[in-house]
Amino acid sequence: MIEVTDMTVRYGGVTSLDALTVTFDKGICGLIGPNGAGKTTFFNVLSGFVRPTTGSVRAYGDDLLRLTHYRRARWGVRRTFQTEQAISELTVYDNVAMVSSSLRGAARRADVLGAIEFVGAGITPYAKVGSLTAGQRRLVEVARAAAAKPRLILLDEPAAGLPDEETVHLTSVIRAIPGHTGALTILVDHDMSLVSAVCETTTVLDFGKMIASGPTAAVLRDPQVMSAYLGTAEV
Repeated sequence: MIEVTDMTVRYGGVTSLDALTVTFDKGICGLIGPNGAGKTTFFNVLSGFVRPTTGSVRAYGDDLLRLTHYRRARWGVRRTFQTEQAISELTVYDNVAMVSSSLRGAARRADVLGAIEFVGAGITPYAKVGSLTAGQRRLVEVARAAAAKPRLILLDEPAAGLPDEETVHLTSVIRAIPGHTGALTILVDHDMSLVSAVCETTTVLDFGKMIASGPTAAVLRDPQVMSAYLGTAEV
């Protein structure tokens, strides 16, 4: 579905991504690695905020890098961020409706309400986002990502800082995204329990290079991956 070839990103003398070549297939794919491994830079390239030094990205056969960031949104790229982006002063409905601006009338309303219903957790469409819990605010951002017929959803550490009970609900929502939207979903998170629960395949970055990619369970047992995370290959 998403084919990345020879992608390199440099910031001055720092190489954030180093000749990355990887394919993300259908369903939910994990992208993990230590802090500074290049994960968010990769998301920034896909969403149009960073232009790679070299490389190509073909998404469903389209050249994604030829599209400006706003055209990528129209094409179907959706994203959440490490820091909250939902607008506290607006209602849940209005936050999600921003993404559905290409739709009109009843179709837009149905799309927005459907996305809010999808994430659940008792979120009321006309509640102000500022009145919600941290977990509910994260779910509002997931609802925005699930609205307006996405083709590619990028989730950047959606479980960061959440208590266990809210992470459990978030896990069930993320697991259901492909069936609800049909979108390929790439998840970045440091919670290996979440990655194991939802990701069919996982790619691991370290210092901008891919060190492993494949079925999630096998990747997480890889000695090189364990070394990157733990500083040792010992079990």
